[in-house]
Amino acid sequence: MEHDYFPTSYVEILARVAAIDPVKYGQSRNYLDGAVTRLSPYISRGVISTHFVYDSLLQQNFDFPAVEKLVQELAWRDYWQLIWVERQAAIEADLRSPQLPVVSFGLPVAFQTASTCVEAIDAGIQKLYSTGYMHNHMRMYVASLVCNFAHCHWKEPARWMYYHLLDGDWASNVLSWQWVAGSNSNKKYVFNQENLNKYSGSAQRKTFLDTEYEDLPLSTVPAEFHQVSSPELSCMLPLTSLPELDHSLPLLIYTSYNLDPVWQVDIAANRILLLEPSHFANYPVSEKVLRFIFSLSANIKDLKVFVGEFSELKNAYTGDLIRYKEHPFSSHFTGIEDKRSWLTTVSGEHSSFFAYWKKAKRQLE
Repeated sequence: MEHDYFPTSYVEILARVAAIDPVKYGQSRNYLDGAVTRLSPYISRGVISTHFVYDSLLQQNFDFPAVEKLVQELAWRDYWQLIWVERQAAIEADLRSPQLPVVSFGLPVAFQTASTCVEAIDAGIQKLYSTGYMHNHMRMYVASLVCNFAHCHWKEPARWMYYHLLDGDWASNVLSWQWVAGSNSNKKYVFNQENLNKYSGSAQRKTFLDTEYEDLPLSTVPAEFHQVSSPELSCMLPLTSLPELDHSLPLLIYTSYNLDPVWQVDIAANRILLLEPSHFANYPVSEKVLRFIFSLSANIKDLKVFVGEFSELKNAYTGDLIRYKEHPFSSHFTGIEDKRSWLTTVSGEHSSFFAYWKKAKRQLE
């Protein structure tokens, strides 16, 4: 079954939350076979929140030191989102400093075809294509090879990865790529074959990475990455007509980032999953991702799908209450905005993650 790796029923999602082992997570999260939670698609798609996961840990009576590493990773997600809230479209370009050097604005074909000659990397890309998932450490490895070895600008490669990720979170994705590339951090992230073998379980040797850090080929692009092209990223949305609306009831708007089955569940309402062609033209996703979104939406009772723009839906509705959830991609909506459930009340942009975490940890402890 396609969704065996990421089940989509709400009951199974809650079971996955309850099964978290934060101690094993803290000990093994950097290893590709480590005890990661695999909750990121459900958080990104708004089925659950970072705060919901933290509350679940508290209900299991874990003390804070036992869960701190996991909670810190949840905080990273909120941190990226808060930067997006503050900086808006500025995250679409080099945020703090120019990425240097850059010789191409595409993506090496070797990554598109999973043929980099580095076995663990190729396996990670193949897993992304087959499951819609890539371990966070593998994402860093891939971004480092593309940006810091192949000298490609991060933007198009980040769009390629986002296209395939079930947990495609635009802020976490592009800001993490920039962190690796040095345009959103003080230094670039690089690695060698020894590091890759340690965390991937690979035993490969004699690659261009199989050297000491000071001897890594960072000034010249490896031959494997010379062929570069722009990935073909197309998104085919289904055709729908305007849904039949009860104008005496509120209009609740769901999106691919708000698929919360318990949001306003106790009220009678028109419930519409709005998929805007303008959004998906700018931020395309794969057919696999679309199927995942539709499968998650089945948890919401009486939900209707409308492929069209917000303005079309608003003009068709003659009632007096439109409601939606806070998200940067929904900033053009009008009506009542329900606030998201953040991990803490710490807001605004901070000079670094650890400046943010210092305040957040104080609240959480």
